[in-house]
Amino acid sequence: MNDTDIKSRVIAIIQSIAPEVEADALRADQPLRRQVDLDSMDWLNVLLGVHEQLQVDIPEADYGRLVTLDDFVAYLRAKLGTRA
Repeated sequence: MNDTDIKSRVIAIIQSIAPEVEADALRADQPLRRQVDLDSMDWLNVLLGVHEQLQVDIPEADYGRLVTLDDFVAYLRAKLGTRA
């Protein structure tokens, strides 16, 4: 799975929780929660969705590292052992 695949999967997970989100409007370097107006519960559902769909354990201690789409891609790339 490459970076584009990871990014697409994360966006699909976000859209499953917030269907009004337009993938093309997302800025990869800006905080996701601000861009898509997710509350704490929705954000936890995004993290849970990533865990369920990609089979990646995300410890609570790492939640703060996952702010932007770029952060998600880098984190998941490392966890999945894939290259850019």
